[in-house]
Amino acid sequence: MYDPSAINFRTLLFFIGVFEAQSFSVVARREGVSASMISRVILQLEDRLGQQLFYRNTRAVIPTEAGKLFVEYARTITEQLSEAQRELLDRSLEPAGLIKINAPVFFGQRHIAPWLTALSVRYPRLLIELTQTDDYIDPHRDASDLIFRIGTLTDSSFHARIFGTQHYHLVASPGYIKNHGKPEKPVELAQHKCLVYRGSSGPNRWLFREPDNSWIHYPVSALLISNNAESLLTAALGGMGMVLFPDWLIGDSIKKGELVRVMTNFETAIKTEPQHIAAIYPNARHPPLNVRAVIDYFVEVYGSPLYWQFD
Repeated sequence: MYDPSAINFRTLLFFIGVFEAQSFSVVARREGVSASMISRVILQLEDRLGQQLFYRNTRAVIPTEAGKLFVEYARTITEQLSEAQRELLDRSLEPAGLIKINAPVFFGQRHIAPWLTALSVRYPRLLIELTQTDDYIDPHRDASDLIFRIGTLTDSSFHARIFGTQHYHLVASPGYIKNHGKPEKPVELAQHKCLVYRGSSGPNRWLFREPDNSWIHYPVSALLISNNAESLLTAALGGMGMVLFPDWLIGDSIKKGELVRVMTNFETAIKTEPQHIAAIYPNARHPPLNVRAVIDYFVEVYGSPLYWQFD
């Protein structure tokens, strides 16, 4: 009886080679063995499967229907085994060389740059190029290995590792609240001083909703509009007005008591779709070791829930 162990990785590679070359001798020369050995291995494989995989004649080796069916399984198995081998090999290697990272300006300043020293200590052979921009980055054209992105993920041609979801909060300084009071409902914003961020598509919309209800846009009359989030945050900390900002930008100020959340019985946002904080990279079956190492590092750093978030 045929030994089932004969269907091993090498046997499958021989079979795939014969299927593609339609020749025993071509595969034999490439593998440095005799054509008779290749033929014998294929015969043993056929015996084990109980199916004829090839028609043989003096000119060529032609796949049968069974051979055409089996080659898809063989390719899948060999690809998975090869990927597993690479994965295990990578575990014994150290990330090294250049990795190009792209990130939004203020997110990069607050939640990437402060952690790069520890990343460099962990992987001393890793060279890092960090580019920060709030402009739209086309992953298909930008020469980046890893892009930190905040928004709605729609491009299926790229893989994404989601760290968490961005949440917005309406906040003001204790001094502002002391002088102007706390609004209880969005309609009261007309009587308050508002600080509004303006991006490339115009001033942010301030959206509010009660639990299980739809989002409602409440227009506000801005005392200050700026395309610089840091300037708006400085103004809010100084008591100039209220600002609607993401948790990663104001979480630390809230925890320190420098800013106070307003209208906590309402959810707030600037867009109706969930905004994810994620790292995206080319849709490869086996992402480079450098990319995986950096992503895993920031998954560990950010934690769950994300370290800047709060109850």
